[in-house]
Amino acid sequence: MVKDAYTVDMTDERLSREVPALVVCPVCHGQLRAQADGILCAACGRLYPVEDGIPVLLADRARPPQE
Repeated sequence: MVKDAYTVDMTDERLSREVPALVVCPVCHGQLRAQADGILCAACGRLYPVEDGIPVLLADRARPPQE
């Protein structure tokens, strides 16, 4: 469900699959994919949180890549 022009409710199952395919990682521009614990960048490994059903695609809020 789209709440407004800037907010997408990621609790909608369909959107939780579609939105990561439409946006890229703000750091490396890699492909994103939904995970149970957030949105993962396939290229750099950063994990972005989802809070209240909303993905937070901010570099400083991402969990750094696992080494």
